[in-house]
Amino acid sequence: MSTLNDDYDIRTFPATSTANGASGETAGWVQAETQGFHGARLTDDFANRMATRLATDDQLLTGAYPPVRREPSLPAEYPVATFASFEKTINVGAGRLVPSHLISSVTVRPTHRRKGLLRTMMTDSLTRAHQAGLPIAALTASEATIYRRFGFGPATWAHGITVATDARFRLLTTPTGSAEWIDARELVTLGPAIFAAFHARQTGSVERHVGIWERISGLTDYTGAEDPAIRAAVHFDTAGDIDGFVSYKTNWEGQNRSIEVVDLVAVDDNAYLGLWQYLASIDLIDTVSWRAGRIDNPLAWALADPRLVTVTGAEDWVWLRILDPIAALQARPYLSDGEIVLRVIDELGFAAGTFRISIADAAAHVERADGANPDLECDAWVLGSLYLGGADPVVLRAAGQLVEHRPGAAGRLRTLLASDGPVYGITHF
Repeated sequence: MSTLNDDYDIRTFPATSTANGASGETAGWVQAETQGFHGARLTDDFANRMATRLATDDQLLTGAYPPVRREPSLPAEYPVATFASFEKTINVGAGRLVPSHLISSVTVRPTHRRKGLLRTMMTDSLTRAHQAGLPIAALTASEATIYRRFGFGPATWAHGITVATDARFRLLTTPTGSAEWIDARELVTLGPAIFAAFHARQTGSVERHVGIWERISGLTDYTGAEDPAIRAAVHFDTAGDIDGFVSYKTNWEGQNRSIEVVDLVAVDDNAYLGLWQYLASIDLIDTVSWRAGRIDNPLAWALADPRLVTVTGAEDWVWLRILDPIAALQARPYLSDGEIVLRVIDELGFAAGTFRISIADAAAHVERADGANPDLECDAWVLGSLYLGGADPVVLRAAGQLVEHRPGAAGRLRTLLASDGPVYGITHF
């Protein structure tokens, strides 16, 4: 598929890789995307391995190509802008896994900005997803100011944490089960099933793409080299089944001895605390840090001294975009009965309209009600933030991002959209 944007040819094609290597189009796209995120130039072998991963996930790649290449610029098969999309599921609550349109690898060369390339690629991609019947689109954002104008709102968050694991570390209740060292490379085969169990339970979780497993297991870093510094352990429940894992790296900087968690996946809270107990038991380590801790972290409540947990930062994680409000709102579960009329303003048109949301017996019936007076009004990105229940409508009203036409409507919407549990995910894409 190809569209024109002023002087650019914008082409969309499936990622392809064969035993003889990636196609020239895919190989050039991979090299351009890597440079866009400031990565080192890839060897032909690693570019082909990356192409194989993209092809395994059935990723559609989009590149913007100028009609004339000026010497001695990068080769013609290197696009000046990149964009990728693929389909995975999102847990919207109560174990409901909804097929969703994931967007990734968005880059534009600094020498080709302000040409409308991102808007063209994004609009085309969302249109394809909408026509395919996917109710939700999602992305993880490297910059927080880019995607609201396309209808995306932050919907899940994570805390960067540092945990002191010296002699003061003591859990008030001892987790059941036990942990054991494994070769980190085993996570390529063990990890997906453990994550699938986590994904089925955790509201806000996004199904993982295949590229994650080689990275968190140390088989390849971002340059294609093996990272033998990554270690791993698994947690066993009382029946002897694996219900969690952690991969990590040890850092030695002078007298500071610390562990950096690369990935931590626990099927339930007991396994989560058991993995932290394992990390705290490692000799010669003073602190453990993790980029993707839960905001409502149970570890702090489980410790005799909760001050051992320090929040070092907060980060938006997954941004959601509602493409079909009726299908999306009817897909998720509900805890309270009630009715509300919501008007959505959407520059791109996908979610625009007024909708009557009627909830009974944990399910919603949603219909267009364009002639009705709305109780509330918001932009499409706000609906994306509210959808899973991780954002509070009352707070968004206070921020001026949700207009209340009927007094108390924001509070009613808070009750209706309440999540069945913590909204959290650990997939980056």
